[in-house]
Amino acid sequence: MGAFDVRDLIKVDAAAAATSEAFGPSKSGATRAFHPLAERIAAMPVKPTLSPVMIEGFVRLFDVLAVVGVGGLVYWLYVAGNIDNTLPYQVTIPALAIGALASFQALQLYHVGALRNFVAMAVRLVTGWTTLFMIALATFFFLKIGDQVSRIWLVGFYAGGLAALLGERLVVTLSVRQLTRSGRLERRTAIVGGGEAGEALIHALEAQRDTGLRVCGVFDDRNDDRSPDLVAGYPKLGTIDDLVEFARRTKLDLVIFTLPISAEARLLTMLRKLWVLPIDIRLSAHMSKLRFRPRSYSYIGAVPVLDVFDRPIADWDIVVKFVFDKIVGTLALIALAPLMLATAIAIKLDSKGPILFKQKRYGFNNELIEVLKFRSLYHEMSDFAAAKQVTKDDPRVTRVGRFIRKTSIDELPQLLNVVLKGDLSLVGPRPHAIHATASNRAYEQVVDGYFARHKVKPGITGWAQVNGWRGETDTEDKIQRRVEHDLYYIENWSVLLDLYILVKTPLSLLTKNENAY
Repeated sequence: MGAFDVRDLIKVDAAAAATSEAFGPSKSGATRAFHPLAERIAAMPVKPTLSPVMIEGFVRLFDVLAVVGVGGLVYWLYVAGNIDNTLPYQVTIPALAIGALASFQALQLYHVGALRNFVAMAVRLVTGWTTLFMIALATFFFLKIGDQVSRIWLVGFYAGGLAALLGERLVVTLSVRQLTRSGRLERRTAIVGGGEAGEALIHALEAQRDTGLRVCGVFDDRNDDRSPDLVAGYPKLGTIDDLVEFARRTKLDLVIFTLPISAEARLLTMLRKLWVLPIDIRLSAHMSKLRFRPRSYSYIGAVPVLDVFDRPIADWDIVVKFVFDKIVGTLALIALAPLMLATAIAIKLDSKGPILFKQKRYGFNNELIEVLKFRSLYHEMSDFAAAKQVTKDDPRVTRVGRFIRKTSIDELPQLLNVVLKGDLSLVGPRPHAIHATASNRAYEQVVDGYFARHKVKPGITGWAQVNGWRGETDTEDKIQRRVEHDLYYIENWSVLLDLYILVKTPLSLLTKNENAY
């Protein structure tokens, strides 16, 4: 089997699933105890999944290439060199490619569910492609340019294009089915809220075909008769706090609330805990008595839901940011190699100890990563846990260290994190040390929703840094302002914003470095 079913685990270990009070110690070393079945699910390996949006995008690209390729090939084989006016062909080929995209979109031929069913998809594709050519012929007639376009080219284009599109879609169908069987298209989902509403939602979701949803379990803060230990065959794995920790330990794509909109206070309390996670959050509307316009909802199959939070930087945005990081990061590493070499020599001559300093920090979704920096403290005074922040005239800082910290040259080895390890981005919220504090309080205690900054991959530089919020965070106001800027970046990310921050970073290092020691 390509994917697990929670109910299969219940059959194997019924006692663990039926006893919600039987919590065991965490295998990961965390202090929070889990339902034993939640431990087992979180410990199971999860295959990397592909976004349906990206698959649909690739199919659109393949359609365009098929249409343009066939139109150009037939033109080259039969028409090229035999006509004086090439403009009708130069316009018709791209126009039909664009028309095919619009027509197939209207016929819903790009949804992953449609891509799995070749026969039904082929019927609609033939209809759309034929209709498109009828429109093209009508256009030639009304523009009185029919005699300027080869009829043999048109017939060859129609037949060849149809064959190419059907062949391409057959390959896509076989590929999508294989990806589905292997679990590469599933969306791991948690249901919040048990009882009748949760059971009705699960049954409604299971009645849908081709949604790719894989329910991992049910979570509910209630421990009375309204929330039984089993909901539609799925176990209740804990409370909302357990769900947050569960999402930290295993991949989770979607959370669906079954609570009614009228339960506003309870809903807000739960969302305040969950919005820090890099997942999509939806509110089920299938049992709601309120009826909005259909376009007010999004749909999982035919089940209506209200969008509450979306994972930032998802689907194609992830690809764009990945490519941007690798290309720009590699160029920056090459350009800055002489400076990094000179810095390494200076550090080695200035004090004993290694050139690089490695420190554990929080990365994406609170995962621990190892960040590289040039060593700026005396080796015997190194603070790997960042228990004490570096302050002005700190005696632990070497002579070279003062300069490279002031100019942020000490951060340059993190380009290796970006290019080789992939656990950092060029631009993003700066990764904080795991024991960092402000006014002797942990950052998460100072700022409500602090961990929301970990919804994206951390970066070497960021919106907070270019706005002057870099260096020491010795007061609660400083960390508050830094997190506010980080959240602004997450909510407003774009490639242009990343470029703007990268361009502005050198200038900010010169003009806004009063907090860097």
